[in-house]
Amino acid sequence: MEFFLRSPGEPARLGILPGAFNPVTIAHMALARAAAGRVDEVLWVLPRALPHKEYTGASFPDRLDMLRVALAGEPRSSIAASSGGLFVEIAAECRAAYGEHVRLAFLCGRDAAERIAGWDYGQPGEFARMLRQFDLLVAARQGEYQPPAEFQAAIHRLPLAGEFEHVSASEVRARIARGEPWKHLVPAPIHDRVSRIYRALTGFAPGY
Repeated sequence: MEFFLRSPGEPARLGILPGAFNPVTIAHMALARAAAGRVDEVLWVLPRALPHKEYTGASFPDRLDMLRVALAGEPRSSIAASSGGLFVEIAAECRAAYGEHVRLAFLCGRDAAERIAGWDYGQPGEFARMLRQFDLLVAARQGEYQPPAEFQAAIHRLPLAGEFEHVSASEVRARIARGEPWKHLVPAPIHDRVSRIYRALTGFAPGY
């Protein structure tokens, strides 16, 4: 795990927010802020290899730059790149960086939680073993996530302060490509960067 911003101190409870951040959205920010009362630090993780999608669009340095600017002034926030993209791989890297005694909790939406729970890890019972290593804090996204009874001790609801059902990085990119309003979906400090990066990718010049 390579750190680009690290919060001082040694957290007892670490919230982990992995993502492609293509670009960072207000929904990402809301997830991190919602977890503030439950964890001591939020670690934003940009995997170098993505398990569920191709690495296209904004470059890795551009995504890191957007994260740095979006999180400037956000207390107890760190940014790192991971070698692995699966939660279990990221968890292992976090334990190596933060120590064996830190309690880990991944922050995600309902869609991601369902994908993680249903992923074929190659061995039966692997998801249950993973949940002995970390918890999940799950925000509603087009519905609440209903975990199986045997996993409820490790999977918890994460209420968000606002409505973010319509917010996604893909929606931001689509709006930019169509020349439609998009800035309300993205943190204000990175408006200029998003405009520059995705204008170059789409050929549009979004100005609002």
